[in-house]
Amino acid sequence: MSKGVNIYSEIGKLNKVMIHRMGREIEGLVPDNFERLLFDDIPHLQVAQKEHDRFAEILTENGVEVVYFAEEAAIALHAQTVREAFIKDFIEESGVLSPYAKEAIFEMLMGLKPQELVNLCIAGIRKDELSVKAPISLAAIVAEDYPYYTDPMPNLYFTRDPGACIGDGVSVNSMKTDARRRESLLLKYMFNYDDELFPNGTNLWFNREPNASIEGGDILPLSPEVVAIGLSERTSAEAISTLAERILRADNSFKKIIVFRIPKRRAFMHLDTVFTMVDFDKFTIHPEIEGPLDLYEICLDKDGKSIISVVTDSLEVLLKTELKLPAVELIRCGGTDKIAAQREQWNDGSNTLAIAPGVVITYDRNYVTNDLLDKKGVKVLSIPSSEISRGRGGPRCMSMPINRDDL
Repeated sequence: MSKGVNIYSEIGKLNKVMIHRMGREIEGLVPDNFERLLFDDIPHLQVAQKEHDRFAEILTENGVEVVYFAEEAAIALHAQTVREAFIKDFIEESGVLSPYAKEAIFEMLMGLKPQELVNLCIAGIRKDELSVKAPISLAAIVAEDYPYYTDPMPNLYFTRDPGACIGDGVSVNSMKTDARRRESLLLKYMFNYDDELFPNGTNLWFNREPNASIEGGDILPLSPEVVAIGLSERTSAEAISTLAERILRADNSFKKIIVFRIPKRRAFMHLDTVFTMVDFDKFTIHPEIEGPLDLYEICLDKDGKSIISVVTDSLEVLLKTELKLPAVELIRCGGTDKIAAQREQWNDGSNTLAIAPGVVITYDRNYVTNDLLDKKGVKVLSIPSSEISRGRGGPRCMSMPINRDDL
């Protein structure tokens, strides 16, 4: 078993990863709450689970230790005092206003075993599952039609976003949207109380700082010296500055942060939806971001102060220079076909998960991009994706690498 956090690249052999097998939270999706819960459609749960199980099987078949988010969260909440603190935080962050509902939810959750508690928090607490004796109020009448006291967390199967392992540390992220903020609350408790997953001494780069959102899909450690971060719809400049300074000032090998400023559009939600690393010198990219892409560098001067500069080189030249390579190759999602590029990027054709140099997991539906990768010498392990793709995230989105071999 792999011990501790060790992520100094995107492509080193993957030894340990955390994923989440979607459950009852998906069945809480209805057209009325799509916008609220960040979905465009409702996955067929049983089929999606089979597809996700195949994802886990491929990881295991390739020597990767797979751990599950909900199980690790339950380990973290083993002690009663920790459960009490978590439940109070969970109720507060779920926006439960009624003191009667708060009390009833607290009592119900405290009566559950840790795994049952975690599963219910993820699934959402329905009003018809809990009897709350409370005076009638205008607010209660207005909210009566909404079936949940606490929203489900259907986005949690994208375990990449609540946190990111970088080097020998973890960023416990501040999620941009209300729908996802409690995901990183669970991860915070894992960091604090699951010593098998995050051993004592693991660095904490970011700790859910308020008013500065950042999500893991925007964080790509490219080498032991360079981390790429997307300035995107979900990740703010303030959060990038904070994270960059902490990583660069720590006693580790990182020397530079490259910031990719990508268009703030749902189709380009995170950096890894348009750009991923697949081999030492190969990257997937969505061609539509190349024109509007602005690049910046953050490093420290001799006094430890941040220096921010605009990059004037092309992306290819920048990557070649920073990764100390004779050349790099950008493999364009969908190739030269604009329609294929848009279709396959929407279905996360650029969102590859490298499990070793030149070995990637992809969705089978992105056959144009998969064929291009194959022709470029990249080994493609595709997984069925008719249902899991409906959440707008690919194999990289569905994984939180904990440990990789150093290159």
